Amino acid sequence: MRFVDEVTIWVKAGDGGDGCVSFLREKYVPRGGPDGGDGGKGGDVIIRVNPHLNTLLELVSRPQYHAGDGRPGRGRNQTGPDGDDVVIEVPLGTEIIDQDTGLTLADLKTPGQSIVAARAGKGGRGNARFASAVDQAPRRYEEGQNGQERNLRLELRLVADVGLIGLPNAGKSTLLSRISAAHPKIAAYPFTTLQPAVGIVDTASYQRFTVADLPGLIEGAHDGKGLGDEFLRHIERTRIVAHLIDVRPVDGSDPVENYHTIRDELRLHSQKLSKKPEVVIASKMDLHGAEENLARLRSEVPAEVLPVSAVSGRGIRELVGRIVHILNELRQQPEPDELPPAL
Repeated sequence: MRFVDEVTIWVKAGDGGDGCVSFLREKYVPRGGPDGGDGGKGGDVIIRVNPHLNTLLELVSRPQYHAGDGRPGRGRNQTGPDGDDVVIEVPLGTEIIDQDTGLTLADLKTPGQSIVAARAGKGGRGNARFASAVDQAPRRYEEGQNGQERNLRLELRLVADVGLIGLPNAGKSTLLSRISAAHPKIAAYPFTTLQPAVGIVDTASYQRFTVADLPGLIEGAHDGKGLGDEFLRHIERTRIVAHLIDVRPVDGSDPVENYHTIRDELRLHSQKLSKKPEVVIASKMDLHGAEENLARLRSEVPAEVLPVSAVSGRGIRELVGRIVHILNELRQQPEPDELPPAL
């Protein structure tokens, strides 16, 4: 399935039905009073999280949504039927933005969470509502209100505990396949990962966390170079950044410089992103000469460096344990205030 993480849609809530002008007409009731009913309420446009979805692909082929209109009122004080709601299902982690104002309406991060993206118009009052002692036969009625109309931009940001980042071919996909049941594409050429892959890691201590393998970053990614710039927003949602460094790059580049290249891209994209807790992983430690570069990394990188070989299994248990330890510390900290819906 194609991965789509951004889409623009048009939504229109249903209009309310008009009120009715009617007078009671029955045998033996020659002067029946007003009995015009109210118009029905229009339908709302609701956006709801479906935890089984992982892409916005379905919205690409259907970019317009119109809820049902309320029906007019009828005689005998009958209220018109309400319009049907429209429910749009989106993946967990979808952010909803008003395209015209730039206002963020909601950030859907809980399974089953929903918002009313466009509110329905109310039905108008029928003439029975306007009867009074001075006007016993009113011919007044109200038209139904128009439903709200909006252009919305939906942006998907993956919800994961750990985001795997690094240069292309740093070994992210191989590591994810080793620590979880995920099966990302693995090959010996750059940009093997063309879309994020998420795996669930079960630990020996019966704790569980999710890991997202994100496409490789290159220098200039924040300006649109390579593939990774399209997915930098997904790293913002993670709690920990797991930064993989190939200790023996096939292109002969310097692992220390590679580390700083990625750190610069994170900082240029978002200061908040650059301040996330980081786990530095020296990958491919089974290669000849890896120990020498590991020593350099540990002396020149301002963070703890964990040596790992996804092939031999070296350091895998220690890495998982370290991630669990950091996540437990973060879970003891108060959560930031949730973004209130601004509808």
